[in-house]
Amino acid sequence: MRSDRKESLMPGLLFCFLANDHERLDGLLRRAMTEAGAVDRAASAEFRAGLLTHISLEEKILLPAAQRWQGGDPLPMAAKLRLDHGALAALLVPTPTPAIIAAIRTVLVAHNALEEGPGGVYERCEQLAGAGADALLAQLQA
Repeated sequence: MRSDRKESLMPGLLFCFLANDHERLDGLLRRAMTEAGAVDRAASAEFRAGLLTHISLEEKILLPAAQRWQGGDPLPMAAKLRLDHGALAALLVPTPTPAIIAAIRTVLVAHNALEEGPGGVYERCEQLAGAGADALLAQLQA
């Protein structure tokens, strides 16, 4: 939880679920590079699978739900997120190299800020979901 937020603006379970998955993926990405600068294939494969699952949750569940809640209008940041998701998926196709891992890290730093930052996608989705946040969380966890 972020201590700089007012109590009424503390992230809810939906925000925490998605942000915690970012933390898990960040840890896997760190492990994907050994101290010697080589790629750890097992950690890289686990990261790849996890990131593709996370992207799928956002693309198939979160963003469509937000669009429904807004009467059919997508979130203002949805197009940018989808571009990032496409770029990340493309970076996951070739055999990982240190340069590819660095590129993924660069994309994720900016991308995660759009989702987790103040007024970001996760916060907005929680606002839009209201009482439906628990049902959406259950879909994401299924």
